[in-house]
Amino acid sequence: MLIKVVNPNTTWSMTALIGQCARAVSSPGTLIDAVSPTMGPASIESHIDEALCVPGILEQIALGEEQGADGYVIACFGDPGLDAAREAASGPVVGIAEAAMHAATFLGRGFSVVTTVGRTTGRAWDLAENYGFARQCRGVHACEIPVLELETDPDARTIITEACRRAALQDGSDAIVLGCAGMADLRAHIEREIGRPVVDGVAAATTTVQSLVTMGLRTASAAPSHVRENT
Repeated sequence: MLIKVVNPNTTWSMTALIGQCARAVSSPGTLIDAVSPTMGPASIESHIDEALCVPGILEQIALGEEQGADGYVIACFGDPGLDAAREAASGPVVGIAEAAMHAATFLGRGFSVVTTVGRTTGRAWDLAENYGFARQCRGVHACEIPVLELETDPDARTIITEACRRAALQDGSDAIVLGCAGMADLRAHIEREIGRPVVDGVAAATTTVQSLVTMGLRTASAAPSHVRENT
């Protein structure tokens, strides 16, 4: 099985981290191909960034179709271009916010999202409502660390951990959802520190795609056949 994990930004060091986290939960025989587009923003922290990254995502989906990919993960918490990617792909395409929120609902009565900067919180609330989790999502909190500083700020792990602890206590949440693919490697540490389940969307989406492919399920595409042929 080949799963293509698309980091929609062009920061390759983050793509490498995302790939490692996806491989950590992949089954024997599953190949993870973690990629970044050749075009687009270095980080995704606004609606403009999300719009600019979509052509690069679709470029990678088209390449994946040529390579025979069985499924895809969109590894950005805004789930940018998800509907378009599903039209372009023959196999299942899952966004990390969608998968993480679904997983969190299995773990308790409510969850909180901890994301990067304040201007991304509105998008997380929108997704919770769009996916039908408005009641279960009890809060969205920003730790105010820009995406690219997740790798460079020596205090990032401590700041994010404490933000997760505060969110759980403030909201009375049973689980925490990490609101950025760049936080994926912090999941186990944060869970140990705060004593609540912590869901990383990269792992959740990877295992979801893996399960869908194993069940022989494919995404129903609404794209006209001539569009699929030209991608």
